[in-house]
Formats: sequence, C-alpha cells, structure tokens
Amino acid sequence: MRILVTGASARIGRRGLLAAVAAATAFGLAGLPGPLLAQDDPIRVAGIYTVPVEQQWVSRIHLAALAAQEAGQITYEFTENTSNTDYPRVMREYAEGGADLIVGEIFGVEQEAREVVLDYPDTAFLLGSSFLDDPEYPNLAVFDNYIQDASYLTGIIAGAMSESGNIGMVGGFPIPEVNRLMHAFMAGVRETKPDATFQVSFIGSWFDPPKAKETAFAMIENGADMMYAERFGVSDAAQEKGVLAIGNVIDTQSDYPDTVVASAIWHFEPTLQAAIQAVKDGTFEAKNYGVYSYMKEGGSSIAPLGTFEGKVPQEALDLVAEREAAIKAGDFTVEVDDSEPTSSGS
Repeated sequence: MRILVTGASARIGRRGLLAAVAAATAFGLAGLPGPLLAQDDPIRVAGIYTVPVEQQWVSRIHLAALAAQEAGQITYEFTENTSNTDYPRVMREYAEGGADLIVGEIFGVEQEAREVVLDYPDTAFLLGSSFLDDPEYPNLAVFDNYIQDASYLTGIIAGAMSESGNIGMVGGFPIPEVNRLMHAFMAGVRETKPDATFQVSFIGSWFDPPKAKETAFAMIENGADMMYAERFGVSDAAQEKGVLAIGNVIDTQSDYPDTVVASAIWHFEPTLQAAIQAVKDGTFEAKNYGVYSYMKEGGSSIAPLGTFEGKVPQEALDLVAEREAAIKAGDFTVEVDDSEPTSSGS
C-alpha cells in the first residue's frame, strides 16, 4: 500500500496513531536544530516498510518522518507491507520519481537492495541493516535501534518487580538488532535479581501477534511472572494471565495499564535529523547512523512509570537513576552483545 502524506498528519488516524503523531511531532519540533527549522525547500523523503506502520520498530521511523514534515523540513510518502521480493522495485520507483532520501529496512533483502543503491548515486538511502556502512556504497547509510541502554534500565525494574525471578522473553528473529536488546535487558535483571532464570523464544516473524501471544502463554504456564514483550501479542498474554510485562521500542502502557511496568523507547528523530541535514548540506555518505540511537544522543529513553508510579521499589529506581546519569555522561557503558540469547541466560 503506497500512501502520500500531505498537510495534517492526522489523516492517518489508524489504531491510535493520531495521539502518537502529536506526541512525536512535539518531540521532533522541540529537538530540531535551529537552522533546520528555518530552512526552506523541503526535501522529498520516501519510506519503504515491510510491515504495517503500526508495528513497533517501523512506527518510530514513520512518526519521526511525520514530525519532520510537520516542521516543514520534508515532504513524505511511504509504502507499507512491501514484500522482500518487491522491495527493490519499490526502491527504484521512488528513486526514479525524484526522492532525495529513501528510508526503510532491508534486513531480508540486503544484496538486492544494495544493487539498487548503486544504480541511483544521486539518491540518498538510509536503511536499517545488519551490516555496517560500506564505502563501496557511498550513498547508503545504515542504522538500527541501538537502544540497549534503555533496555538495560528496564531490566533493572523488571528484576525488582519479579517475585519468582522467572522471566519470559519473546522475540521476532535472533538477529543482532534483537539479540543486543535482550542481552542488555537480561543484564539489567541480574542487577536486582542475580539468580533470575530466562525462557527465551523467537517466533520467526516481525508481525504475528497471535503466535507471540501463544508463545508467551506457554512461558507463563511454565512459571514466568514477568514478560519481555519484544513483539506485539506478548503483553496481551501477560494481561490475560495477570503477570507483568516490559515493553520495547514504544510505550503501550495506556493499552495495558495494569500490565506494562516500563518500556524502552526508541526515538528515531536524532537519526533522521542527521540524515536530513546531511542531504541538505550535500554531505550525505556511507555512515553508521546507529550511534544516534544511543541514550546519550537522545535516541532512547525509558517511558514514564505512569500507572506503576510508587509501585517499583525505591532501591531499584535509585539504581536506574544512577546508571542513567552515568550512561548519559559516558561513565557507564552497556555491553553490546549481538550473540543469540538462550534460555536460562546461558
């Protein structure tokens, strides 16, 4: 489905995106560098997504683009639910249509996408990828959500809130982008629950809420009283079974007020802003934009405790505050472990 977004972004209006767009726009406007806000002639940005724009990871890219459009920096259109086999064709279509910057994710179509990039040297590509930047593709910058800082901090809270120390973790695929967040979360859990055990499973899909829910049910039946909801569907199972959950990438507490204790939030705005500025300056090049997802760059944070305010042990909150300050100051580094995590933390 290809959609051109013009004027007020409220026209999207699906599954609560209206409120999210307003929040993202506020965040984006507050965080934009002055020169960008003052610049004329918005650049043309196209987004290509393999899943619906409501999906956690893609929603952060989508909302950052909507915020940039509201600020007058870009015009924005996008295609969602693009199959891997169709992805190169859509890339070519946007490039030939005059897009200045194409944003998306190519985890399942790396080689084919890179071949397209070489055919359009005057188009800037900012694509989610498991590979680092490569000078052989000078107009391709890569990124992913390095939000291990926030994931680690939510783990501290999860360990403090789990009575049994039996933690269930449901992910999409065991790729570096997911693995590093899981490992960081597990490290955080061990700060407050040193003897914690972990049930780890991957559902083999980026968007299959029913399968994620069933996997979570099995873990809860096996004793988990805290779930790490890397995928949609996990928090539904936790809510139905009366156990707690930790969110990932977006804040879903409003949908699960008695279930989701905390969430690690990804802010794509710093990544997109850096790319927009580079395109406007004529300095866009092969580069790893993943660094803009780090907490010290404003690329990640912990969602407010909201309905769980006053319910998390103060000792855990003090540790979170201490480590967060150290992370932002560069005095504490959360390890990046891209290896596949396994059950019981081994």
